[in-house]
Amino acid sequence: MLEIKPIINALRRSKVGAVLLLIQIAITTAIVSNAAFIIQDRMTYLQQDTGYPEQDIFSLSVMTYGKDRDLSQQFEEDENMLRNLPGVVDAAITNAVPLSGSGSASGMGLKPAPEPGRSVRAGYLMADDHMLNTLGVTLSEGRNFYPDDVIVTQDPNKLPKVAIATRTFADEAFPEGDGLGKMMYIGDRPFKIIGIVDKMKGPWLKDDRPDNVIIFPYIKAETYQHIIIRTEPGQRAAVMQTIEDKMLAAYDKRVITNVIAMDEDKRQYNASDTLMLRMLMVLIVVLVAITALGIFGLTLFNISKRTRQIGTRRALGARKSDIIRYFMVENTLICAGGLLLGCTAAILMGQQLLQRFSLPALEMQYVAGTALMVLVMTLLAVIFPARRAAQISPSVATRSI
Repeated sequence: MLEIKPIINALRRSKVGAVLLLIQIAITTAIVSNAAFIIQDRMTYLQQDTGYPEQDIFSLSVMTYGKDRDLSQQFEEDENMLRNLPGVVDAAITNAVPLSGSGSASGMGLKPAPEPGRSVRAGYLMADDHMLNTLGVTLSEGRNFYPDDVIVTQDPNKLPKVAIATRTFADEAFPEGDGLGKMMYIGDRPFKIIGIVDKMKGPWLKDDRPDNVIIFPYIKAETYQHIIIRTEPGQRAAVMQTIEDKMLAAYDKRVITNVIAMDEDKRQYNASDTLMLRMLMVLIVVLVAITALGIFGLTLFNISKRTRQIGTRRALGARKSDIIRYFMVENTLICAGGLLLGCTAAILMGQQLLQRFSLPALEMQYVAGTALMVLVMTLLAVIFPARRAAQISPSVATRSI
């Protein structure tokens, strides 16, 4: 027999400790289930495939202050010099670096302005025909830029007529899946999608559409530029050490800054998410530890208060297993009440996080998993005090009256 009625009567006589423990279990369940779900969501985000060989790519920024060189010519010379360095696979000048958190985006229309029509937002990169190879991505459909497609200019009125898009962008713009070869517009300027890449991320991983990326064959000759370089596997560190000297040797009237590996650039961009992940892990450990200690302490307190009751039961023939079972059932009842309240609070908390912070909807498997974990933890926490209670001899209990 589980002796439910005597246990409930005993809990009624000592309500404060039981209620506090019930509330603690409820709070732990509500917070841990949501925290575990957020951790899993952030881990999936941090470990997502970007489409790039991040360990082989780095970038740098160039600020040119010299006035004695034509920038277009200088950039062409820089690219040729970089591509011929030992250990370098390819290099490209661009307006933005993927995964860096800094770049440009615009709405691409299906009809020219001012005609009304649907538009699709995308981050865009501007570079020459070496960009795909530099980023280590390949076309799944269509073709790469031809050299004649590339526009190098300082004239804002000269815009490219073609572009390469990610499949995610093309499918959003043309849900039928026939985006290759279709015309789109930036304002009233048309361009044609000539190639499609299956996977590549834009500058912002936290964007609503990080996979919506467009590459235009366009280099605007400006005093401030970014350069992306891909090296042979294992050669990146060596190339990065010498790249500033090589650039200044080619032309010394400029400043080289922000020499950074792509994976490090992404790590810095995601630093706040990583910090949140670690804080949530610490929070879970602390909450579970406090709850376990609370159960342990409450059980010890109950034992000290019930020494006479336990001794009397032992004198009447109760076995050690009966005493252990008594405290296990008692704590299971408290835990069940706390879990019922905690699961309800977890669902309500998840709904609030969804509404206020646009987090994904809490999945019920995390609530169920947390409830099971808390139940097991409460049973483990009560075993030692219960076994200690079972060791009380009838004679010791009698002398304590």
